[in-house]
Amino acid sequence: MEFFLDLLRGGWDGLLYYLSGHVITCLVPAFFIAGAIAVFISQASVLKYFGPNANRFLSYGTASVSGTILAVCSCTVLPLFGGIYKRGAGLGPAIAFLYSGPAINVLAITYSARLLGYDLGAGRAIGAIIFAIFIGLIMSFIYRREEAGKKDDQAFANLDVDPDAKKWWQQVTLFAVLVGILLLAASSNWIPLGIALAALAVIIWRWFTRDEFVIWMKETWRFVRLITPWLLGGVFVAGIISVALPEEIVSRYVGTNSLTANFFASIFGSVMYFATLTEVPIIRAFMDLGMGKGPALALLLAGPALSLPNMLVIRSIMGTRKTLTYILLVVVFATLSGIIFGTIAG
Repeated sequence: MEFFLDLLRGGWDGLLYYLSGHVITCLVPAFFIAGAIAVFISQASVLKYFGPNANRFLSYGTASVSGTILAVCSCTVLPLFGGIYKRGAGLGPAIAFLYSGPAINVLAITYSARLLGYDLGAGRAIGAIIFAIFIGLIMSFIYRREEAGKKDDQAFANLDVDPDAKKWWQQVTLFAVLVGILLLAASSNWIPLGIALAALAVIIWRWFTRDEFVIWMKETWRFVRLITPWLLGGVFVAGIISVALPEEIVSRYVGTNSLTANFFASIFGSVMYFATLTEVPIIRAFMDLGMGKGPALALLLAGPALSLPNMLVIRSIMGTRKTLTYILLVVVFATLSGIIFGTIAG
């Protein structure tokens, strides 16, 4: 009975930590950005850079590095992924953005290099970009028939807002302010945040009609209803797992650079939820207990890209088959990267 209560307490503590530390400062701004992407970004613009018929070098290159300016974790990037995917982005570029976004933000790379070593920091950055492109390309190839039909998708006809009605500099300014609010809220810079919120209020007042604002809020609320229940449920379960699976047990199985050790690290990283940067001190603790560099990189590449909450939400956005394929590819690529890096650094 006591163990059962400890499991529930672990789930509850994980949920409270997430609600207090991430919902207001990270997830809420991300929801508003996703709603704005879905409503105000021109379909033609999205298709130009991320669409199924876009230049692959441009679309995958842009998608794989666009997360460098966003200090977001795997859950916060979900509404952004949902926004660009709904707006017509090709599956491959959208997946590349989903995978690399949480792994290569500047804070994560810098912190990883400082705490884990510059070799692991560089390995994380390079691996995330390369694997994002390959995973996106493989996903696009596997589901190419479904993607081919995307060019005839009429979902955009249901939107009552004409994105092209806004000048390009107005769109750029709007999203620059929204991203600024996300970054400032995450870093707790309250005075600059207040200035950014005031700027947003002026932008909405001067540039948007009441109907446009209402549609934006409805689209934002749609993402909230779609993502939040799965996300919170997954965070609760991940908290239970953290109690049921002690850290010392994990470190015991990842002390070598074997296939089994790297695969175990990838699976563990895929299931567990890591808030932004928290995976770094956890891996540092594992390494102090004997974790090899190969499994450490495997966990670094699988952890931010996946988590139990992440899996549940992605499934609600793009379906079970695509989600399972994505999970398998992340685990395989993370395992291979760990083996290769462990051999080189060993």
